[in-house]
Amino acid sequence: MRLILILFVTLSMFSPVVMAQEGAGGAVSATEQQASPAVDDLIRILQDDAARAQLIDRLRAEVPEDTAASADVADFSIARQLANYTQGAAQGASATARAVVRAVAEVRGLVDGSLHLDVNAIQTVLVGLLAVAAGLFGSYFLLRLAANAAMSRILRDVRRRGWPTRIGKIASAIVIDGISIVFAWGLGYVVALNVETTPTGQVGLYQALLLNAFLVVELSKLASRVLLAPRHPEARFVPVADSNAVYWSFWIGRVISLIGYTFMFASPALAQSISRALAAGVQVVVMSTAVAIGVLVVLQNRDDVRAWLAHRAERRNHDPLGRLLLVLGQYWHILAILYLVGLLLVWFANPDDALPFMLGATAQSIIAVIIGVLVLGFVGRFVSGGLELPEDVQERLPLLEGRLKAFVPRVMLVIRWIVLALVVIAIGQAWSLFDFVGWLSTDEGLGVAGAVTSAALIVVVAVVLHIVVASWVEYRLSPKGGRAPSSRETTLLNLFKNAFTVALVIFGSMLALAQIGVNIAPLLAGAGVVGLAIGFGAQKLVQDIITGIFIQFENIMNVGDVVAVGDKSGVVEKLTIRSVTIRDLSGTVHLVPFSSVDQVSNMMRGFSYHVAEIGVAYDSDITAVKAAMHEAFEQVMQTELSEFVLADFEMQGVTGFGDSAITVRGRIKTVPGQQWGVGRRYNEYLKQVFSERGIEIPYPHVTFVQGGEARASGRVLRHGDRGASAEQGEG
Repeated sequence: MRLILILFVTLSMFSPVVMAQEGAGGAVSATEQQASPAVDDLIRILQDDAARAQLIDRLRAEVPEDTAASADVADFSIARQLANYTQGAAQGASATARAVVRAVAEVRGLVDGSLHLDVNAIQTVLVGLLAVAAGLFGSYFLLRLAANAAMSRILRDVRRRGWPTRIGKIASAIVIDGISIVFAWGLGYVVALNVETTPTGQVGLYQALLLNAFLVVELSKLASRVLLAPRHPEARFVPVADSNAVYWSFWIGRVISLIGYTFMFASPALAQSISRALAAGVQVVVMSTAVAIGVLVVLQNRDDVRAWLAHRAERRNHDPLGRLLLVLGQYWHILAILYLVGLLLVWFANPDDALPFMLGATAQSIIAVIIGVLVLGFVGRFVSGGLELPEDVQERLPLLEGRLKAFVPRVMLVIRWIVLALVVIAIGQAWSLFDFVGWLSTDEGLGVAGAVTSAALIVVVAVVLHIVVASWVEYRLSPKGGRAPSSRETTLLNLFKNAFTVALVIFGSMLALAQIGVNIAPLLAGAGVVGLAIGFGAQKLVQDIITGIFIQFENIMNVGDVVAVGDKSGVVEKLTIRSVTIRDLSGTVHLVPFSSVDQVSNMMRGFSYHVAEIGVAYDSDITAVKAAMHEAFEQVMQTELSEFVLADFEMQGVTGFGDSAITVRGRIKTVPGQQWGVGRRYNEYLKQVFSERGIEIPYPHVTFVQGGEARASGRVLRHGDRGASAEQGEG
């Protein structure tokens, strides 16, 4: 590279080689002949080591060492870039001001007659231009009438249709509106090709400018009509009132027409026919007028937009985005006015480069915001519309709809924040605040995007698996699934669901963290250390789990069983690997850890007995008592409880002699868990039978015996007092 640099500099210093070809023979010029000795001298110097060294020293003396470095620093310094931009802006503003001054001078010349124009040529051009304009705008007016009628017919009942049909009808209406513009543009070209002021088969320059300006302007206005739909509220994408839609559509259309026809037709036509200075002056006036209109529109709608943003914030319950909308509502008009004024100033400074950039960035930002609003609106309607499952699914899976209603809003909230982030990124990309697309195309960007996407997919898959497994367990536990689940199935399936959820959370979190670059090896090691610490320090917890595992293996109790665990008894409502939850007869819930369980008594295994131990008086006929007990059982068997009785009444006879009663015992074998209901009904009928047959059920009596001390003290009970005292002593 050094030899090439020396050769290039030497050739530049001595004599440049100018190649010229003269005539058909290609003879060598005189300059080329003079360059040959210089080349020979250079070759001779390069071949001689001493001469070459002297040449290198001379070149180094001529070029300072820090020249290139200082140039590079100056070229890439922020101060130099700011100075270049300021210099360009000042020059652009100066050029715009000089153009305005020249335009004023030329208008003055046109008024006082000092500037002469070819009136006949201008008249010829105007006649042809007016003919094309009449055909263009006249045909467009008629086509618009027909298009509006067709669109009204298509969109008449669009609100009562589903989303696919609704989108199809709206798309058809948009196509019809666009076809009216294209047809009018085509008819304008037909008129331009046949107007007498131009040769047949040709289109004049000014006519082509008008036609192209018409196409661009009307298509831009079509985009605003698609969003606001002032004539067809049923097809409106932006949630605004009819009056606001008409207002904004009117002013947006006027500003688009003013700027579009000026820059695409009037200004080029004036530059071609009169002067560029006059065209530039017209552009300045039109841009100033458009900005003034924009400022007036902003001031007129300051309060309405603030109220609308406040309403949106209130609907969002003043969440972070809602508070941002409130702040934006207070100062949005100031930001809008500053933007419009800045747009005008930037255009004054650099109309060729800055204005297209700002307009393009603004258009891209508006498109990004509109798409974001549409997506957020769709998400909001989806959430507010509710999620309803078919009736057969609700019968089989009654908890699935509630589970989805709890899960879907959270997912939609995440989607909302993602959409907002994408809108911000799109706006920053449009204004060149950062190059997100360029960064995303790099290896680092692709790696980050892939990691985040993979982590998000893992989380989504984990949540979907949880819903699927929970719904499957619910389906298996539902008696409407075809077969009623047993208590053992209920217990094991609930345990499986809990264990699967815990494992899914742990492994899903680990995999998601690993995808985003987190080293999970320390987490796994920490989990091992924590497990070891639990093993040493939480012996009760380990005992709970081990005892629970053996209880499950032995199948001593399940959900729904009536058990006695320690000093607590009741219905098992929840059974985990560590504890059991019991609800007693009074409704109190008891959580009993398995480490405190010495024994478990299950009252609902296989079958049950209602044990009837009846006390009768000593003078009762035992045979009559047994017959009465059998009769009460026969009455029970005539009721709806007979289906729960598994065998005949089992009479066991006299089992004991008490202080005041003889105990007669019998048993009724029932379905597990039904012994209490059958027993209560049996006791009710037995009391009735005993009353009918005169069988006495004894109760405690107290007999007062009058002793010597009572007689000596004079405290002698009379007959009436004895009876009253006896009655008071009954218990």
